[in-house]
Amino acid sequence: ATQSELQLCLVPSSPRSPVITRHAMRPAGLVCSLVMIARCSTAFRPATSVLRRPIRTRALFANSAGRGGATATPTMSTEEWPMAKVRKTFVEYFEDKCDHKFYPSAPVVPFDDPTLLFANAGMNQFKPIFLGQADPASPLAALNRACNSQKCIRAGGKHNDLDDVGKDVYHHTYFEMLGNWSFGDYFKEEACKMAWECLTVKYGLDPERLYVTYFGGDEVKAPGVPSDEECKQIWLSLGLPESRILPFDAGDNFWEMGDVGPCGPCTEIHYDRIGGRDAAHLVNIEPGDPDVIEIWNNVFMQFNRSPTGLVPLDEPSIDTGMGFERLTSIMQNKRSNYDTDVFTPLFAAIQEVTGAEPYTGLVGEEDTTTKDMAYRVVADHIRTLTYSISDGARPDNNGRGYVLRRILRRAVYFGSQFLGAKPGFFNKLVPSVVATYGDFFEEIKANEQVVINVLKEEEAQFNKTIDKGLKVFKKKAAELKKAGSTVVPGADCFFLSGSLGFPLDLTEIMAEQIGMTVDKEGYEAELKKEADKNTGKGGEGQKDMLFQSKETVWLGNENIAVTNQAGKYTTGAQPEATVLAIFTGRGALPSEKGFQPSATGEDEVVGFILDSTPFYPEAGGQVPDVGTLTSADGSKAVSVSDVQVYAGYVLHIGTINDGSVAVGDVLTCAVDYDRREKIAPNHTMTHVLNYALRKVLLGGPNDDEEKKGKISQKGSHVDENRLRFDFGWDKPVSTEQMAEVERLVNEQISSNLQVYDYQAPLAEAMEIYGLRAVFGENYPDPVRVVSVGISEEQLKANPKSEDWANYSVEFCGGTHVQALGVGEVFVITEETGTAAGVRRISGVTREKARECNADADKFATRLDGLEALEGPALAAELKVVKNELNSYTMGAVRKAELVARLDVTAAKVLAWQKEQTKAKAGAASATVKELAKSCGDAAKVVARIDFGVDGKTSSKLMKDFGKANKTSSLLIISAGDEGFGIYCNAAKAHMEGGLDALQWVQATVEAAGGGKSGGRPNNANGQVASLAGIDAAEAAAKAFVA
Repeated sequence: ATQSELQLCLVPSSPRSPVITRHAMRPAGLVCSLVMIARCSTAFRPATSVLRRPIRTRALFANSAGRGGATATPTMSTEEWPMAKVRKTFVEYFEDKCDHKFYPSAPVVPFDDPTLLFANAGMNQFKPIFLGQADPASPLAALNRACNSQKCIRAGGKHNDLDDVGKDVYHHTYFEMLGNWSFGDYFKEEACKMAWECLTVKYGLDPERLYVTYFGGDEVKAPGVPSDEECKQIWLSLGLPESRILPFDAGDNFWEMGDVGPCGPCTEIHYDRIGGRDAAHLVNIEPGDPDVIEIWNNVFMQFNRSPTGLVPLDEPSIDTGMGFERLTSIMQNKRSNYDTDVFTPLFAAIQEVTGAEPYTGLVGEEDTTTKDMAYRVVADHIRTLTYSISDGARPDNNGRGYVLRRILRRAVYFGSQFLGAKPGFFNKLVPSVVATYGDFFEEIKANEQVVINVLKEEEAQFNKTIDKGLKVFKKKAAELKKAGSTVVPGADCFFLSGSLGFPLDLTEIMAEQIGMTVDKEGYEAELKKEADKNTGKGGEGQKDMLFQSKETVWLGNENIAVTNQAGKYTTGAQPEATVLAIFTGRGALPSEKGFQPSATGEDEVVGFILDSTPFYPEAGGQVPDVGTLTSADGSKAVSVSDVQVYAGYVLHIGTINDGSVAVGDVLTCAVDYDRREKIAPNHTMTHVLNYALRKVLLGGPNDDEEKKGKISQKGSHVDENRLRFDFGWDKPVSTEQMAEVERLVNEQISSNLQVYDYQAPLAEAMEIYGLRAVFGENYPDPVRVVSVGISEEQLKANPKSEDWANYSVEFCGGTHVQALGVGEVFVITEETGTAAGVRRISGVTREKARECNADADKFATRLDGLEALEGPALAAELKVVKNELNSYTMGAVRKAELVARLDVTAAKVLAWQKEQTKAKAGAASATVKELAKSCGDAAKVVARIDFGVDGKTSSKLMKDFGKANKTSSLLIISAGDEGFGIYCNAAKAHMEGGLDALQWVQATVEAAGGGKSGGRPNNANGQVASLAGIDAAEAAAKAFVA
C-alpha cells in the first residue's frame, strides 16, 4: 500500500481524531492502557517500561522480519554511529544550527536542591529559571537557549529503577538525557521543527517510522485546558499524516513539575523499529511494545499551576529530553541498549576481570544461570558509582550515601554469586568506565583513582560480611520452608540489613531465587521502631517551616519582592524593616495555616518575610543569626531563632513574645552581634585552614591533584563555638602534618593579615591564581571574593601571580573578621574520617583555643610529676593520670604529643612490671616445688603465694607442683594490686574420692564476697576484684578440704 492509501485507511471519518484514553478503542480494535509519565522530570518512561514478560533480544531480531510487511532496517551500525558521534551530533546541531549555548551537565549530586537525592532529569539544574527563582546575578539568568547531555541517576526516592535493573534490557540507574531548552525565547513551532530536522536530517531516521503524540484535552486531570490543536497543526505542516499524529490525555501528554509551578502540554516522538506498517495502535500501548518506543519529549511550559488553577505564563518556555542510550540503540540498529557500544566495552572488562562466559543477552527464564542479568547489573552499577563518586557523593548509611552503598553491594553480590568474581573485582572496572566515557565527562577521568580507592574500601568492608549473611539467610530460609512458610519475616530482614550489611533489596533477590518473598511491612516497622528508639520519635509536633515551590510561587503571585540583604554584612546597625508576609507553617499541624495577615504568640513558631534585613541567613556552612524584631513602642516583640533564605526570600523564624504582628508593621531588627562576632573568626579561619591544608598536603596549588578531588571542600559548619571542615583526602592527616597546618594558620593570625571582600565578574574572578572554589557550586555573577592578605587592587592588577598561592582566596557569601588578629589563636581539636576518601578537621579560635592550650599545659605539668616517680609509685600514679586524660580539653596536636610521652612512661612501667612478675614467678615456683616435697602424699594444700593475678604463671606453678607430687591437690591464693586470684588443681585420687576443683574454687570465691570462677573438676580458677575478703577466702578454702 502507498502512504496515501495507508493514510486513507486509518483516518477516522470525524474531522478530528478522538482523544485516546486508557480505554479508547484503536482502529485496529485494541484496548490501550497508558503509562503515566513521571511528574517530576522531563525524562520519559523507558521503552516497554511495564513489560515484564521474558524476552530474548536475539529472538526479536529473528522474528522481526516476519511482522506483516516489514521493511529492511535502516543501514545504521555501531561503526557508522559510535556513541560519541550520536552525542556530538545532537550538541553540534543545537549549538551551530539553532544558536543554543552548550551548558555543561550539572553533577549528579544536586548540591543546591534538597528535594532530590540525585539529578534525575535534564531540567533539574534549570528549575530556578522555570520557577522564577534564578538569582539575577547567576549564569542561569543570562540563558535564553541551552542544550546539553545531562548525567542522571534514578535510584532511591520517588523515581527508582534500581530494583528493575538487570531484569530486562532497558532499565538503568544511570543514564544520559540529551536536551534543548528555551527560556522565554522560541516556542512550539520552532521546537517541533528543530526536533523533526534533528531526527530526520541530522540522524537520518526514516520519517515513515516516526509517530507523534499531543495533548488532546482532559477535563479530569487538566480541566479548562483545551486540546493542543496548535501542536497538531504544526506537525501536519511538517508533512506528517494525521494517522501518525495521535492525541492522548494528561496522563501522557501534560507535564507538571509538582502540585504547583510551571506546567504545560507536551508532544512525544515515537519510533517504530520495524517500519513498513501502521504501528499507531502500538504507541503507548500497555504493557508496551519493544519495537515502538518513545525517543523524544518536548514539553511546552505555558502555564503556571497555582492553588487556584492554571494561569498562562508571560514567557512560555521549552523543556525537552531524549534518552541518549535509547537513541544510540536506534542508530546502531540494536534492540537493546545493552547491545550498543555504550555497554559492550564494559561487558568486555567484566568478562576479563571475572573470567565469566561472554554476555549473550538472555532475559527472564531463559537466563537460567542469571549470568546475563549479572552482567547488566554490574555494568549499570559501576557507571552509577563512578559518576556519583566523581561528583562528590560517598557511600554511607544515610540518604544518597545509603542508596550508593546498596548499589555497590548489589553489584558485588551479583558479580560474586553469578559471574564467579573474586573479592576485590568491582573497583577494577573503573578504568573501563573512564576509558569509555571520560573524553566527554572529564571529571570521571580526573577522579579515577579517587573512585577506585572508595570502591576498594567499600567492597572490602562488604566482603567481610557477605559470606556470613548468605549462611544466615540460607539457614533461616530452610527453617521457614520446613515450617511451611514462604515469607521471610521483617525482623530477619532487618537483622540482615542492620547487622550484616545486606540491604533489603539483596534479601529480596535471594528470596526470589528460591521462590520466597519478604515481609516489607514488617521490615519497615522494624526500621521505625529503631528510629523511634534512637531519636525519641524525631520531632513529632514540630512545625514544618520549609519553603518549597508552593510558597515561593505564592509570594511571586502576590508581587512580594525578594528581600534586600545588603545589610547582612554590617555590624552594629539596627535598621527598621517592613513585614511583607507572615508564614505559620505548611499545614501538617492544626497550627500551620500557611500565609496569614497577622499572628500572635498563640501561633507558636512563625516566619516573617521583611522588605530588607541585617540578619545573615544560614548559608555556606555558616549558622544563621539570631536576635529580635520589635516595634518602636515596644508593644510587639519577636525572638528570632532561625533565619533561612528561599529563592531570595529571607524567612525570619521565631516566636512572638508580645503583641500581635501584622503584614505592614514596621519593626526594628536587632541582630545578636556579640554572637556573630564569635562566629566570624571561625568562618575566616576555615578559609585559612583550607589554604594551609593545600599548602601542607599538596605543596600548594596543584591542578592535577585537585582535579582528582584532593583537598576539595566536601562541606563545612561554622558556629560561635567551633569550626568544622570536610575535605577530600584518602588517609588520616598525620600529627606532623596537622602541626604544620596549625603553625601556618597561627603564623597568619600573628601577622594580623587584613581580610578583604569585593564583587567581581565570575569569569574574571576564576582567573585568580590559587583560587579555592567548591565543586558543583553554582556561583552568582558577579561573585563575592574573600581574600586574606591580598587587596582587591592587588588581585585585579595581577590575578595570575603565583604569589597568591601563599594566601587564602575564596568565593564566599559569609560574614568575616576584618583582620586575622581578631581570631587570636587557632587550635585543631580533632581529625577524623567521615566517609571513604573524606576527612574532617574540627577547630576552635579565641578563648576556646586558649582554654585548649591551657589544659595542654596543665597536663604537661602533670606528666612532669609522673615521670619523676619510680617503681610501685609510678605504676599506681600512671593509672590515675590515664583516667584523667580525657577530662582535659586540648588540641589534637598537643594531645598527640602528650599521649606519646604517656606511652613512653607506660612502656617503662610495663617493663618494670614484667621484671617484677618474672621475679615473683621465680620465687613462687621455688616455693611451690618446696611445698610439693614437704606436704607429703595425698595432701590437700591451701597456700598463699603472691605473684599477682596471672594465669600464665599459675599454669606453670600447677605443672611444677604436679610433676613433683602427683597424689596431692593444690589451691593457691595470690594477691595482685587490687584483687586476688584463686588457682586450683585436683589430684586424680582426690577426684575419685569426690573432690571437685571447681566447687573448691567457687566456695573460696563466695567466702570473699563473690567474683568470677570457671573450669573443670580437675582444674579451675577464680578471681575476686577486691583484696578485702582475701583472709576469709583462705579460711574457707582450708575449711572446704578439712
